[in-house]
Order: sequence, then structure tokens, then C-alpha cells
Amino acid sequence: MGCVHSGFGDGDGGGGSCIDAKDVALATGRGGGGVATPGELKKGSSWEKMAWGTSVMLSRASAVRRRRWQRQRKGGEDENKSWLLAEARADAATEAESAHSSFRLSFGSQTEAEAEEVMEKAATPAATPVLLLVNLEDEKEGSGRGNAHALKLRERQGLEALERTISSATGNLSRFTYSEISSATRGFSKGREIGGGGLSRVYRGRIGAGRRAVAIKRVEGRDRDSAKAFCRELMIVASLGSPFVVPLLGFCIDQEGLFLVYKYVSGGSLDHHLHLQGKKKGRRKVLSWEARYKVAIEIARAIEYLHFGTDRCIIHRDIKPSNILLSSNKTPKLCDFGMATWTNGPSLPFLCKCVKGTFGYLAPEYFQHGKLSDKTDVYAFGVVLLELITGQKAIDRARPQGEENLVLLANPLLQQGAVAAEKLIDPKLKPGSYRPSEMNRMFLAATACLSSQETARPSIIDVTRMLQREDAHTDWSSFMANGCLAGYGVRSDETMGMNEMSSHLALAMLDVSDEEEDLYDR
Repeated sequence: MGCVHSGFGDGDGGGGSCIDAKDVALATGRGGGGVATPGELKKGSSWEKMAWGTSVMLSRASAVRRRRWQRQRKGGEDENKSWLLAEARADAATEAESAHSSFRLSFGSQTEAEAEEVMEKAATPAATPVLLLVNLEDEKEGSGRGNAHALKLRERQGLEALERTISSATGNLSRFTYSEISSATRGFSKGREIGGGGLSRVYRGRIGAGRRAVAIKRVEGRDRDSAKAFCRELMIVASLGSPFVVPLLGFCIDQEGLFLVYKYVSGGSLDHHLHLQGKKKGRRKVLSWEARYKVAIEIARAIEYLHFGTDRCIIHRDIKPSNILLSSNKTPKLCDFGMATWTNGPSLPFLCKCVKGTFGYLAPEYFQHGKLSDKTDVYAFGVVLLELITGQKAIDRARPQGEENLVLLANPLLQQGAVAAEKLIDPKLKPGSYRPSEMNRMFLAATACLSSQETARPSIIDVTRMLQREDAHTDWSSFMANGCLAGYGVRSDETMGMNEMSSHLALAMLDVSDEEEDLYDR
């Protein structure tokens, strides 16, 4: 007999063992003398009988252990099956069952069927996958709660980081609670809403012990860009001290949102007085020339302060009539710095990845190439001057085709000189209601600001002098000789041709609404 084979159940539930003569020798304590010879086995047949008896005993022991293991496995799998079916019924009872959960439950049922088939063949156990699947569902629920907690933690940490960023600029500002903000706006009711844009809504209200009239700007969104816009606007406006800029009174940082609290200017916007006044309640009040000229000079001073009066040059990027507010005595104030940014200095352009602003007021080099500088604001101010002169909108689809863009409409007349340019004057202004010298300076300043060549545009300081000084250039021929009208009617590689201007207009007319939401128009 070379060896005796026996099915011996080890800890894994199956396996094999081969008992040869050497094993028998070791079992009898004769391992020190080596392997027994055949002659020795013949002489001692009792050793052979003992070896056979040992193999039978081991075989029976392995059979008992195998049956015991199968009973335990059967009972555990029944328990696992009941657990899984109970989980399946609980998940089926809920309406919001995810596709991932359904896949896992279906996969678990398939594993059960395979486990029963394998168990019948006494193969390796298959109960473990079922347990793992159920545990994954439990872990998913636990991870959901953990993710919600982690999200709140990250949000709180983000707000704390935001407060640290603006801490150096908030020394003179009041901090309001969300409860105060909500109370002032009556829960952000529609009746309190006075304007807004793509990134914010503005509400009027009264706040504090003195019930001060305020305009509360709510920054929309909870993403990183919204937080950056809030931070940039707060830090820019908090650093300003011009009487021609709407002052920032305070702020609110809360998990419910980000808010900027401005002084409320009750007179309405320039856009309202120029373009919307006659459309509401039959009113036919016309903004006087005196008020228009005052707006031109003082907004020029406001822009001059932004470009040259602060530590860092500030580009507003959205100068237009709806962002110019008038007080009760028609004193203008520049507002809405949501798109403002810093630059290294005046006349130091840089390229922007994203063009921001309002169509009809975008300088050609900024609109086409993203080239931003202080001359971007100068161009937009030139469009505002044209609106003050003509009483017409920068872009109006109600005008005849080809005349929708005010700059293109006025361009031929501006080239012809002062006499032709008088045809652009708002017909609602009576002939004796304005001073011809002031009107002429407005024409010259608007024409200079609207040069299609960035380098040909004057700085805002020169524009302010042009509007104020009696001895400013009033002769159109000398004005054109100085290069202020460069780019109008001239075809060259350095100027924008009519095809490019038409392309500029076509893009500018996209998504322009007839009734733009106006700040403070109610």
C-alpha cells in the first residue's frame, strides 16, 4: 500500500489528505529511524492494521465535520436570504429608489440562485457576496448622511474663508443679520423688487433702528464665481469715497445667501428718465438739458475718480444709463459694480477670457478681442453722451433696419460736422432750452470717446476738461486734425471696416429685450 486517500474537511470545508508509510511512521513515534521497510511491515502486520484504522477514523471525522459545516452554512444562508428579502421589500416600498440600488438588489437575487446551485454541488461557499451587497446598501445610506454633513462643513468653511478675505475692507461697514435682511425686504417679495440682472436681484427696504432706506442686492448662486463676484464688488465699493458713487452701507454673509446693502437713491435711473418716463401713467416729463449736462460732467468725474483717484485703477465695465441713478435734485451717482475689476493702471490693457458688459456699450477691441483698459469705459461713456444728446436708446429694434445701433446711426452725421450733428438733438428739447456751446462740447466729447481706435480715444481726464472748459476745442476741423475722429469713414487695417461693424451690430442685437430690467425704475 503506497498511500491511503481520504476526504478530509479542513477549515475551508473541503480538501484532501494523503497518508503514506512515512505518515504512519510519524504517527507511531518511529519517525526518528526513517521510513519503515516492507520487510518490517510484513513482520509487524499490526502496524498495517493500525494505519488502516487511522485512515478510517480520519475519514469518518471529516464526513462529520463536513455535514456540520453544511448545516451551519444552510442556516446562515437562510438568515442572509431573509435579511436581503426584507431589505428588498423596504426599498420597494419607497418611491425614490435609485437605479444603482435596483441594480444591487437584482444582483443580490442572482447571487442567491447561484449560491443555492453551488451549495448543492458542495462547492466553495457563496454566502459572502450576498452579505457584502447588503452591507454596501447600508454604507450608502451612511455615506449619504456623511456627504450632507461634509457639504455643510465645506459651506461653512467657505463662508469663513470669504469673511477672512474681506475683513480688511469691512471696517467702516455695518454687518446685518439675515433676519434683518429678510424683514427689510418682506421676505424678498416681488413688490419690493426694483431690478436685477443675471447674477443678482435688488430689493428696496428699510433697515436698522433708524429705518434707513436701503437697496439690498442679493447675489444669486452658491458657486465659487458668485462668491468671487460678491467679494470683488464689496472690496471695490468699500474702498471708494466719491460723492458721485452710490455708497455701500453694509453687508450680510449667511448660509441663506450673500447680500450687499447700499444707500437707496430715490430719484430713479437715467434710463428711466430718458426712455421710460413717457411710457408709464401717461407722464410726459422731459429731462431738461440742464440735468443732462450735469449728468455728463459728474459721471465723467466719477469715472475719472475710478481710473485715477484710487490706489488701483478700477474699470467699471458696465457704464450705461440704467447704472446711473439720479437723486431728488438730479445729482447723478454711478452704481452697480458687479462687473468692475482692477487693472495695473490706466492705458495698460490686458486680455480677458470672458467679455462682460451690455451690448451697445462694448468697445470694439473689447467685444472682438477681449482687450480691456480704461478706454473701454471711455467708449461706453461716449454712448451715454449720445443718449443724452438724442434721447434715444443705444440699441433699439423699433428703429428702421440699419439704424438699430445708435453709434452707427450717428456716425455719418458726426463726420459731417456741427451743423449736420444738430440733426441728432432730441426733438423733445426746445430750441432755446439749451446752450449751443454746451451742446457742441457734448458732440465733440461723444465723438472723441467713440473712436474705433483705442489709442485715438482721449483719457477720461481729457473728456472731463472737454466738457467743462469754455476754451476747449470747438472747431471741428482742428478737432479732426488731432486724430479724435480717427477711424470714422476710413478704411485701413488698423480700423474697423463696415463689414466688421455690421458683424458687431449683428452680435450686439442677439438676446436684446425690448424692456430691459432697470434698477430703481419704480
